[in-house]
Amino acid sequence: MKLIKIFFWGLLISFLGTLPFSPLNITAMQLSVHDSVAHAMYFSLGTLLTEIIYVRISLAGIHWIIQRKIIFKWMEWITLLLIIALAAGSFYAASGTHETGNVLLYSSINPFLLGMFMSAITVMHIPFWFGWSTILFTKKILHPTNLFYNIYIVAIGAGTFLANCIFIFGGLYIIKKLNNNQHILNLILGWVFVLTAIIQFTKIVWFKPKEVTVWKE
Repeated sequence: MKLIKIFFWGLLISFLGTLPFSPLNITAMQLSVHDSVAHAMYFSLGTLLTEIIYVRISLAGIHWIIQRKIIFKWMEWITLLLIIALAAGSFYAASGTHETGNVLLYSSINPFLLGMFMSAITVMHIPFWFGWSTILFTKKILHPTNLFYNIYIVAIGAGTFLANCIFIFGGLYIIKKLNNNQHILNLILGWVFVLTAIIQFTKIVWFKPKEVTVWKE
């Protein structure tokens, strides 16, 4: 029963946490529309692989990572530049008279590796899962054993993948409703990326990271 409980919570938190618009799920949507569902799936698998690695690190050595704040700062700026590039690519795709995709994504880059890279520079994985893991530890839902950790990580991966599938297949549904006018979807996604970039820039410049207290087993 306890293992089922931690699986449920890991799945639920991951699923709901992946639903808000982010560069990762929007990119998965674009890949499904402009390339193929298979490539979008590979991309999603790459993102969730990096995410579960971050979760495992947060469970084992978060105190070391938290002390390296300069790493977080650099990765935040890299993420901002990537979001701006994705926005520019979406607007470029929307401006063309022919059917085209985001020039940043519609390339020879392996979608699995692209997913791993984009997820790796999304540093919010670490504080997000560190916070939730701490809560689950406090509530005695998550226990400090390898079995619980493994079930927890599998559930997180499943939740992320299921949420990404909503964007992957939702993108195809939306483009059908738009009568295959992909430039409209590109324009919408471009503005979503712009809004995301503004939020990211605001967080970097005006908000200081909160101090995190590391639990001890």
